[in-house]
Amino acid sequence: MATLKDVAAECGLTVTTVSRVLNNRGYISDETRKKVYEAMAKLNYRPNEVARSLSKKTTNTIGVIVPHIRHPYFAEMISNIENAASKHGYKIILCNSKGRNNKEKEYLDMCTSNRVAGIILFSGSVAVQEFTDSNIALVTVERFVENGTAAVECDNKQGGELAAQHLIDCGCKRLLHVSGILNNSMPADDRALGFIEVCEKNGVFYKVVATNMGQYNSLDYHDMLEGALEYDEEIDGVFASSDLIASQILQVCSKLGKRVPEDIKIVGFDDVMISQITNPPISTIHQPIKEMAEAAVDMVITASEGKTVPKRTLLPVTLVKREST
Repeated sequence: MATLKDVAAECGLTVTTVSRVLNNRGYISDETRKKVYEAMAKLNYRPNEVARSLSKKTTNTIGVIVPHIRHPYFAEMISNIENAASKHGYKIILCNSKGRNNKEKEYLDMCTSNRVAGIILFSGSVAVQEFTDSNIALVTVERFVENGTAAVECDNKQGGELAAQHLIDCGCKRLLHVSGILNNSMPADDRALGFIEVCEKNGVFYKVVATNMGQYNSLDYHDMLEGALEYDEEIDGVFASSDLIASQILQVCSKLGKRVPEDIKIVGFDDVMISQITNPPISTIHQPIKEMAEAAVDMVITASEGKTVPKRTLLPVTLVKREST
């Protein structure tokens, strides 16, 4: 079985340099990194992750805890986090909490015991006070925790403003916003604030309908959406808090005989793949998912090295116009 010394001899470098490449420590040129990985492949060398974690106190691993794997937003975010981590020589441990607080707490404890470099935690309501005493970097995405290491968010309020203004500019007179989960305060709730401010500024009728945890966990909003559109048949513009919900509004409109965009116009939020493959494609608020994922990974790595990171990072959103408006 090949050793670290064998790899160093094969690529003509010192053991210290090879170790720095494996542990992603200090400046390493692309040429040097390539030599080491080529030598590792030739000799079929596999680093001893257990030994490395004992010597470093952490592994080159980042824990990622999400409430859903099959939700289009989280699926795209996970893919981008894995890509960003890989570029830095890190792997991820993916945990699906399915919206259950006890599962989130279990995964936090599991990541701690596995000596991860840090954790990226998505929207959830589990208390993290005990966990944050462990000195492991905790970066939250679309959730702000006072005693967390850092938070990465998109400008949700700006997104609500852009969506409402676009619907109004398209001639809509009676607007509906399908918002976040009732009694579950999150940064995404600011989408409703921006939406309401623009509607009131323009003197346009609006209504906000909250979703519930059962719908969020099942990812099925059809009955609620059908009820809302049947209750007020004059609604001619809808802003959905996700592209998943917006796609289901399209289905409900088809069932009710409402034409999109002739009778009713729809704007989603996230700009994930589903918004581009519906008929018609959905106008949406582009959330910078790739940039948010990269920022979260960078903050975990930076914080794990004992360096200071911004407490809160807010990234702008943009409007993407498609055929649904």
